[in-house]
Amino acid sequence: ELGLYGFEATLIPVLSFEFVSLESLFEKLSHPECYGGLVFTSPRALEAIKICLKENNKNEAWLKSLKQRWNTKPAYVVGKATASLVEEIGLIPQGDKSGNAEKLAEYICSREKPDSSALLFPCGALKREVLPTALREKGIPLESLTVYQTTQHADLQEALSRYFSQQGIPASVVFFSPSGVKFCLQHIQKLSGDFINHIKFAAIGPTTADAMEAAGIPVCCTAESPTPQDLAAGIQKALRPQNC
Repeated sequence: ELGLYGFEATLIPVLSFEFVSLESLFEKLSHPECYGGLVFTSPRALEAIKICLKENNKNEAWLKSLKQRWNTKPAYVVGKATASLVEEIGLIPQGDKSGNAEKLAEYICSREKPDSSALLFPCGALKREVLPTALREKGIPLESLTVYQTTQHADLQEALSRYFSQQGIPASVVFFSPSGVKFCLQHIQKLSGDFINHIKFAAIGPTTADAMEAAGIPVCCTAESPTPQDLAAGIQKALRPQNC
């Protein structure tokens, strides 16, 4: 998408994920009758389910009856990437136009009744409390289960150093998550030195933009929605102002 605007983009993996509590996850997935639906705010939560289902007997149970039983209940998702993974496991996503946890929480609250069966929320150890808090305030029960942990990618520092030594100071740096800001920023500051003011920093969405501002980074653009198209358009605007 960035290439269509004539930009050359380098992707540097920032995060590594370790999956945990998968037996417990499948145990809960085996009892759709205990829950009012599912909530997914990250593609990683779906990856955890897919790892669970790789075991033959579990996949068989899923295809035979569990998938169908879960499909009588909503599967709420935060964005397009997560929605497509929900579809891959045979469920029908709802709320995928939300784009962030705040808006998804509003969407869920408009559709769920207080004191109904709990929604099952497989999530990461670093999840923000926005969605659980919003649902709690409306009396909508949510059962969170940590199914992955986020750590810094083993090659991050080396990959950043290599980029700066080979390509120099980038015109723009895009962050895709608050964790990305946390793990990258000090390395970028060190490698850029006084030239850091020349870099246009962009965010995939408002949550990441907030984390950037909290870390003292001026945010030159935030994608209108978390899609490659909107991100590319935002960066194009930031790097090539119309009046120049």
